[in-house]
Amino acid sequence: MAVITILGAGVMGSAMILPARDRGHEVRLVGTHLDQAIIDSAAKTGRHPRLNVKLPDGVKAFPYSDFAKALGNDTDLLILGVSSAGVGWAIERLCEALKDPVPVMMITKGLMPTDDTILPLPDFVHSEVKRRKGLALDLAAVGGPCIAGELAVRRQTGVVITSRTAGLAQKLCDMLATDYYHPRVSDDMEGVELCAAFKNFFAISVGWAQGQFEKAPKTENNAFNFNAASVIFDQAIAEMMVLARFLGGKDRSVWGMPGAGDLYVTCQAGRNSRLGRQLGLGLSYAEVKAGPMKDDTIEGAELGITLAPTLKRLMATGRLDAQSLPVTQALLTALTGNQKLDMPWDRLHRYT
Repeated sequence: MAVITILGAGVMGSAMILPARDRGHEVRLVGTHLDQAIIDSAAKTGRHPRLNVKLPDGVKAFPYSDFAKALGNDTDLLILGVSSAGVGWAIERLCEALKDPVPVMMITKGLMPTDDTILPLPDFVHSEVKRRKGLALDLAAVGGPCIAGELAVRRQTGVVITSRTAGLAQKLCDMLATDYYHPRVSDDMEGVELCAAFKNFFAISVGWAQGQFEKAPKTENNAFNFNAASVIFDQAIAEMMVLARFLGGKDRSVWGMPGAGDLYVTCQAGRNSRLGRQLGLGLSYAEVKAGPMKDDTIEGAELGITLAPTLKRLMATGRLDAQSLPVTQALLTALTGNQKLDMPWDRLHRYT
């Protein structure tokens, strides 16, 4: 049995309790400063109010102020489950609480821009903790189609785990695999992390087709708009391939679970798809954030806004082929230029 500490009591971090406890590991759940109501509920009733499930017995819940206490000197694995917007906060907590290196598995999705490239988030966390604290952490990352609400009720789920530390990904697969949670090893940190982040971004464009459908006049045969959504979905895969190759990622991550698989489930529901629907209804991003999604954190939009200067610079200098990224450009224009999202149909699927 191992001791697993989870930092971040949101839906995904908390859903990881299920395979961990079902494998017999001790689990300590630590909330962020935004998770106090969840921690209180878990401590008093054993229920997670957002997942709407009773958590397995034996989970110990801690407020973020007790993170160091939860880690103790016996944590075998730290699962980082904060949102991408909270990764800076998480790095601060790691630097405050860690006395010795602890293996870290990141379910936080994101990418970090630099002047001339884009870093996988585990690499950024590693470099920051090393720079600030002098500790070299062994980090792994998870990608693939994993909806927290489904994992929380033990639905069949497949993911990949990748790490730059030899043997760590396989060790984590062995530690967490159950008859419903099926982790597999990947050696493609760049591709997995690119897909894990950009699937949220491109889900906005696929969701746009639903808004267009609702906005359009009804037809006599009550036709849907699945053709349009499918065309955009396929273009999104092609553009993820371009971006992954730029970072040195592998094609199989894009057409496999981290890319196509994760994009598929992300398009079914969630905040990124809902943003796309609102844009398809004709609202600008600013109007959506001022109105129907005022209080929502939309990770795909935040990623696009964060990476926009770097992506635009890479396209302007020719390091990224702008002609092969029409949906990327349309989304960046809508998210950063306060313009309505229009799909450049005549530029899609120009492979030759």
